[in-house]
Amino acid sequence: MAAPTTTPADYAAAYVMEPMTAADWLAVTPMALCIVFGAILMMIRHRTHWHPPVALTGLALLVLNNALLLAKVMADGPLTMMMSRWLPPFGIAITVDLAGALLALSAAIVAFCGALYAHVEINNSGRRYGFYPLLMLLMAGVSGAFLTGDIFNLYVWFEVLLISSFGLLILGSEREQIDGALKYAVLNLMATTLFLIGVSYVYAIFGTLNMADIAMKVPQYAETAPLMTLTALFILAFSMKAAAFPVNFWLPASYHTPRVVVSALFAGLLTKVGVYALFRVVVMLFPVEREALSLVIAIVAALTMIFGAIGALAQNDIRRFLGFVVIAGIGNMMAGVAIGGDMAVGAAIFYALHSILLMTALYLVAGEIGRIGGSYRLDRVAGLWTAAPTFAAITLALFFAASGLPPFSGFWPKALLVKASIDIGAWWLAASVLVSGFLTTIAFGRVFLFSFWRPVAVEGSAQATSAPASAGALRWRMTPIVILTAFVVWFGLFPDSLIVATQQAAAGLSDPTAYIRSVFPEGVAR
Repeated sequence: MAAPTTTPADYAAAYVMEPMTAADWLAVTPMALCIVFGAILMMIRHRTHWHPPVALTGLALLVLNNALLLAKVMADGPLTMMMSRWLPPFGIAITVDLAGALLALSAAIVAFCGALYAHVEINNSGRRYGFYPLLMLLMAGVSGAFLTGDIFNLYVWFEVLLISSFGLLILGSEREQIDGALKYAVLNLMATTLFLIGVSYVYAIFGTLNMADIAMKVPQYAETAPLMTLTALFILAFSMKAAAFPVNFWLPASYHTPRVVVSALFAGLLTKVGVYALFRVVVMLFPVEREALSLVIAIVAALTMIFGAIGALAQNDIRRFLGFVVIAGIGNMMAGVAIGGDMAVGAAIFYALHSILLMTALYLVAGEIGRIGGSYRLDRVAGLWTAAPTFAAITLALFFAASGLPPFSGFWPKALLVKASIDIGAWWLAASVLVSGFLTTIAFGRVFLFSFWRPVAVEGSAQATSAPASAGALRWRMTPIVILTAFVVWFGLFPDSLIVATQQAAAGLSDPTAYIRSVFPEGVAR
């Protein structure tokens, strides 16, 4: 017999009953913006000349929203919104803390810069096949993954970005793209399946999918539930998505195949979502198990760094070379997860922010090298310093940052990781960071020497094969590169505020009390 429904529910015991302010809506607006503008782009799919301005408007609003969201979280702490009137932990929570807000803002900046570059990179055919709607869908998935407070919805947003990335990867329908997409799809679907199995075990053990609720319940199940197995399953799934050794071979086999702007967005965003999931699930939810598995994670991190750097040294194609640089960077971020503590995890978050901006810029630079030099192969490109000296100077600054040389952004997180490694006695991990950085520096020096400083020896190479670009097209191509380079230089010259913010973000992951209180305010009975 059904229970009586005449007794009014006391929502005041679990909800904030005051009218919501506009700032409260900032948490859900990123996903709504991307979905709405994606739908608009689909409705005007036959008017492809409108796609760039509409998409740029939506992404500019996304950058503004995420900047305001970051400011609110920094001022007031984590922010939570529950969907509909379902009480936590049963409803779907959007919970934004400092780590999620920082990564969401950097992702929005990268997407805006990618859309700028795509204005001349993506032709009418690419627009008809849905580049801009797929880009908005991709950003909906990325934003949702960074901002969700529900582990099942983390899986859902992973699926959203994965579906859109398939469409972007095969844009152009070339044989090489289909081959790369197949490798990308198989490995990522395997990782997604492992993730879903992990989510199922979480619900079976804890009876909840809300991350704040899981964080409170984990200590109660430490002796009775197979939490070590569960944590290892999540580490494997997220490592595959992040392209960590030895499940990283899909990345250099696929990231060089799509349009340059698509490769740039993938390199900047997709692997970082996998790393963020490690931060959120392994560092925040299962800290004891992370500590027990820290040596395994550290070994994987070191091998990822070294393998990525050696792979970069062996490449003749600049796009394949950058794929291995992405892998080396993943190793640095995983080192922070392995070491633990606010300094190391904060350094990993700093590195993730740096890598999102830098790797996007480097792939766009690779596109310009291919356009000016007429090829992506190092043995066919030369003399670019003479052909484009300003572009060469910008490229050199980005190469220094990627190598971890001061005074650019890549130096600071590596220095913090080395110090954190030495502090816990992991000299071999500190050495791995330094050796990987040294090999990466040689690899970037090799690319610069071949493509920029080497004189043109044969008629028909380098600038002799480059078609002159109009002033307007050159502006659309160079503006996003300049914007991203400015961030990289700024973070390097003035790192203090970002170091403080990332250390605070790491502290919020290590001690999720504020995160939990944003979902379950003090005094609310559960």
